[in-house]
Amino acid sequence: WQVELKPFCLSKFPVTQALFTQVSGENPARFSGANRPVESVSWYDAVQFSNRMSAYFGLQPVYQVGESADDVLVVTKANGFRLPLDAEWQFAAMGGQSSPLYGEIDQIAWFRQNSGGAPHDVGLKAPNAYGLYDMLGNVWEWCFDVYDPEVYGSYRVFRGGGWNDPARGCLATNRRRSHPKYDIDDLGFRLARNVMP
Repeated sequence: WQVELKPFCLSKFPVTQALFTQVSGENPARFSGANRPVESVSWYDAVQFSNRMSAYFGLQPVYQVGESADDVLVVTKANGFRLPLDAEWQFAAMGGQSSPLYGEIDQIAWFRQNSGGAPHDVGLKAPNAYGLYDMLGNVWEWCFDVYDPEVYGSYRVFRGGGWNDPARGCLATNRRRSHPKYDIDDLGFRLARNVMP
């Protein structure tokens, strides 16, 4: 699997409940805590939040959003916030290494054996070599991509593993998918932006 990526920026942390609430006035999370990642957000929710975040900072929204997930179009030259592409997410998660783990699992991720049955504040585990925290474990993260349209229709990709997964579920190479309106308490997202010329 080889993809040529354009330069992009990726947030250091998953979107927290504090940020989500500040920008949207809402908090859908089932495990409340200002510095915990927001969870229980669908792909469609994450796309809408990306546009709200862009507007909040006076940037051009990346998405034109219709009534359903099938009605989301990308404005390619927009300078606003967006979901990472699947390939961008994996590139960032690998942190320039070839291993699907960027360190000892207990040191880098919250997963079933160490989470105590809940997500934790972001940034408490060690970052990868690119300075990104919680790329593995804590909450899965939505990507923009459709998983396999011929087999799964509009199902979207999410990556990274969550607080309720075994250690083997928290790898930079793991990929799952679900309906764009699906939400659950171990699924969140982080934001990306294009690097503008």
